[in-house]
Parts: sequence; C-alpha cells; structure tokens
Amino acid sequence: MQTIEHRIPNDDGWELSLFQTFEERSFDSALPPVMIVPGYGMNSFIFSYHPSGPSLEGYLARRGFEVWRVDLRAQGGSRPFGVGRKGLGLEDFRLYDLAMTDLDVALEAALDRSRSKVPKMSVIGASLGGTILFIHVVLKRDHRVGRMVSIGSPLRWVRVHPVLRAAFVSPTLVGLVRLRGTRKLAEKLLPELVRYAPWALSVYMNPAITDVSAARDMVRTVEDPNRFINREIAAWMRDRDLVVGGVNVAEGLRRVTTPLMVVVAKQDGIVPRETAAFPFEASGATEKRLVEVGSRDAAMAHADMFVSKHAEESVFVPVADWLLGENTAKKG
Repeated sequence: MQTIEHRIPNDDGWELSLFQTFEERSFDSALPPVMIVPGYGMNSFIFSYHPSGPSLEGYLARRGFEVWRVDLRAQGGSRPFGVGRKGLGLEDFRLYDLAMTDLDVALEAALDRSRSKVPKMSVIGASLGGTILFIHVVLKRDHRVGRMVSIGSPLRWVRVHPVLRAAFVSPTLVGLVRLRGTRKLAEKLLPELVRYAPWALSVYMNPAITDVSAARDMVRTVEDPNRFINREIAAWMRDRDLVVGGVNVAEGLRRVTTPLMVVVAKQDGIVPRETAAFPFEASGATEKRLVEVGSRDAAMAHADMFVSKHAEESVFVPVADWLLGENTAKKG
C-alpha cells in the first residue's frame, strides 16, 4: 500500500495536507476516488489507523479505491503561512470557510492529481466532517461530489445529549474560551476514565469493543477546538438548525439529489441516533441508505464506528459496498 502526501495552499493563509493512498494490486481506475473528511477537534490520522484491524483508509484501498484523506486548516499536517481570512488571524474561521474554501480546494486538488478516470469524488464525512460536506453540496450547486456518506453527522439537532448541551449552553461564553493542550489532556484522561469512570466515556467509546490500551496512538487524532466554531455550534444547538451564508442547510439538503448513505450508531452520545439519522430523512436523493450499527450486546458509540473490533464488518464493508453502487436505494 502506498501513501503520498500533497501540500495544497488554500489561498486563505493555510497549506492543507492531503494524503493519497492506494493498493497497486487492487487499484481500479474505473472506480471514483474517495475523500474522507474528519470531524471537529480531530484530524485525519484516525482513518489510517486501527488498534486491532484494518483502518477505514486501508480497507477501502484494498477494495480497489484510491483514497484521499484531508487535514483542513488547523488539523493534522496543515500549516499556516499567512494572516488568514480577510486578515483577521489564523484562528478566526467558521464552518463556511472549512466547507467552501478548504473542502473545495481539497476536492479540486485531489481530482486534478487522481489516478482515477472518474471526474467526481465520493466523499465520506465523519461527524462534523459530514456537516461540512452537507454545507458544501448545499451552497455549491456545481460541486464535484458524486456520492456522499455521513457517519455520525449532525445537521438538525433533533436530540442533544445533556452533557453536550451543558458544554455549549452559551454561545457567547464558549466563544471566549481558548482551549490548548487537548491532546495531552486526552492522553492522560483516557486510561483513567476506562479504569475509574467508564460510564463517562460511554458517550464516545465503548471499552468493551475498542482496544483502549492503544490510547497513546489513538489520541494522535485529537486537535484543539476552535472558539469561533464553538460559538457556531452552541448557536446551532440552541436553534436546532444550522444557518450558513444565510441558508438553512437542513432545508437546503432537500434540494440535493446526490446519492447519500447515512451511518448512525445506536448508542452514540455525541451525535444521538435521532440527530445523526436526520440527514437521511432530509436528503432529496432518490438513491439513499440508512445503516444503524450497534446492539445491546455490542454497544457502539461515536468513535467505535472507526476503531472498534466491529468497525470493519459494521461500517467499512457497507460503506465500500455503497460506494461501489451495491445494496443501494434501501433502508436497513
């Protein structure tokens, strides 16, 4: 398996990092390339890593896809080199900037460099990465997205976990707080939570099905939250619907006919099942599928969809099948 990193300027003060991965023996140029977009407070590392099995990136590459994962501004390998949006500083950006500048630049750069013969990109959005994808296809009518997958992604906050609601209770307050050192804090807290308070971790991860002994590796995906995005999220939770550029994105998705697969974890505490499933109902696509993962015996939460021992069979396989055009246009 081969991975190539590309450095792409976004013309807004950042150089984005794109990773192109393919397995030469299985690569099929007739398949559309696939891009994975990370969520909030994280980077794309976790899609190339799994503590006990194949990663999402590796699994898709073995199925014949050319896989791209992107670090948007302030994520992973992205690097600042300017003053940022309208000279306001590199920290000052919004969801609009991630969706309409960074993702747009990343898609164009990947398609220009792709070995695939397909002129459109299939895009997998993880958590808030799915929201960023929805913003992009709603606001950009001539987008180059051929198929969409959202995994645990909010659009309308049908239900909010009480802990999350408390954390984002005030848009003004969360917009004032700068958070630093989140990765180091997560590295220290994760083992302690597993040992002494697994109930507190359960909204995000189930230690019974995910190897948390690999915490030092897994937290490499953690990034510091952005206070301006925090303010947006708090207002979004308060109002239920996300308005970007004057457009209600949930209502706008009803006009988007791009094929969509929605993956939800029944025990997700970060993006509860009702919220994560809403894009399926809102989508204007005639070709769409809803997949619910997890059971009473193997409860799957937010992160388990990528790093648990059930991730391959429960998530990676149906996603790959969907991207290949199999098992489409159904709910199940």
